[in-house]
Amino acid sequence: MIASVRGEVLEIALDHVVIEAAGVGYRLNVTPATLSTLTRGEESRLFTAMIVREDSMTLFGFADTESRDLFGLLQTVSGVGPRLAMAVLAVLEPEALRKALAESNVAALTRVPGIGKRGAERMVVELRDKVNLVPVQAGPPGSTPTPVLTPVREQVVEALVGLGFPIKQAEPAVDAVLAENPAADTSKALRAALGSLGKNR
Repeated sequence: MIASVRGEVLEIALDHVVIEAAGVGYRLNVTPATLSTLTRGEESRLFTAMIVREDSMTLFGFADTESRDLFGLLQTVSGVGPRLAMAVLAVLEPEALRKALAESNVAALTRVPGIGKRGAERMVVELRDKVNLVPVQAGPPGSTPTPVLTPVREQVVEALVGLGFPIKQAEPAVDAVLAENPAADTSKALRAALGSLGKNR
């Protein structure tokens, strides 16, 4: 089991990074929040969860152990796999997720693409008492903007569609974010668009 990877960040994409450790490049699927802490060419360490299937081995990377532990906890719920667990953490940061589960806030959970009312209710019932067993991270990781080499709008719209939002919702949300903050990089624009879309669901 690979628990963490430390090394130079070789590549930053919309939903993953490649980190070289001991001469091996590891591809890790990450959330927008984790992406915003990384810079190409700098050394970083990500905590990881490894999912092994018959036809694949996939690494998921997290800036802190709290997010990694919540990622594992989410998958104990029936019908929640790695992709959906990452979508939850992309929309709800650890503190917001804990609060939503503790307060049985179904509306907050249904902001996540792919989670309906019944799924959110199931998550609340199954995780409400378990979520407080996951240690809280001592302090938030530092945030370093990632340089964007291609048009931000196109990348963010593509990422939102990949998370399950219809393109008719994604495009106006991204346009509104970029109109308000034209200098936003991909990670910041994606997080702002996710927040906007979540409020309107």
